Amino acid sequence: MEKLYIPLFFFFGCIFGSFFAVVGERLPKKENFTTSSSHCDSCGHKLAFLDMIPVFTYLFNLGKCRYCKAPIPVLLPVVELLTGLLFSVSYYSFGFSYELLVALGVVALFMIVLVSDLLYYIISDGVLVFFAFYFIIIQYFKGGLNYMSSRVVTGLFLFLIMYFIMIFGEKVFKKESLGGGDVKLLFVFGLVLEPILGVLSIFIASVIALIPSIYILIKNRDHMIPFGPFLLVSFAFIYFSKITTLDFLKFLGF
Repeated sequence: MEKLYIPLFFFFGCIFGSFFAVVGERLPKKENFTTSSSHCDSCGHKLAFLDMIPVFTYLFNLGKCRYCKAPIPVLLPVVELLTGLLFSVSYYSFGFSYELLVALGVVALFMIVLVSDLLYYIISDGVLVFFAFYFIIIQYFKGGLNYMSSRVVTGLFLFLIMYFIMIFGEKVFKKESLGGGDVKLLFVFGLVLEPILGVLSIFIASVIALIPSIYILIKNRDHMIPFGPFLLVSFAFIYFSKITTLDFLKFLGF
C-alpha cells in the first residue's frame, strides 16, 4: 500500500500543479481564479475537460490550443510535472505527518510564485499572507506556541536581512535592486527554515542567479531579472535535502 501512495501523490500533484499555474498566472492580472471558467488566453474559448488533463493535453495537442492553434506556454506542463514530482518526494521524505503538510505548502508556494514572478515580475502579497498564516498554523500544531513563535522571530530576522540587502543594493546601483516581494518572501522562508539556513538560502540563490544575470545584463541592461525563482530553488533545495544548521557548521569546520 505504501508504494501506491507515491504515484498517487504524483498524480494529484500534477492536478494541483495545473491549479497553481492558473493562480500564478491570473492573480497578478486581478482575474478570479476560483469562479471564472478555464479558457484559452489567446482566443478566449472555454476549455473542455479533455483540454485540462495535466501534461497529457499539452503533449496530445503538440503544445497548441485545440481551437485557435496558439502555442501554450511550456511553463504550464513544466509546473504540472514538477509539482507532481515534488508532491511524491514530499510523501517519500516525510510520510503522513505535520512535516508533510509543510512540504506540500512549500511546493505550492514554489509553483505559484515561480509562475507569477517569471511572467510578470510580481510576487503577490495575498499569496505570501496566505502561506504565512498556513505555515504559522502548521508550526503551532507541530510544536506548540513557543516553537511557532521562534519561527515567526526567524521570519522577521530574515526579512530584515533581505531588507537591508535591498537598501544596500539601491545605494550601490542607484536603482531598485530587489522587489518588495523578494524581501517579504524571506519572512515566509523563516517560518520553515532555521535562521542560518535562511541566510544560506540567500547566498545560494545569489550564486545560482549570477551567471544568468550577467548574461541578461549583457544582452539588455534595462531588462529586469526576477530574483524570486532563484530564491525558491535555493529554498526548496535546502528544505528537501534536510540539511540542518549543525550539518552546515560541520561542513564549515566548526
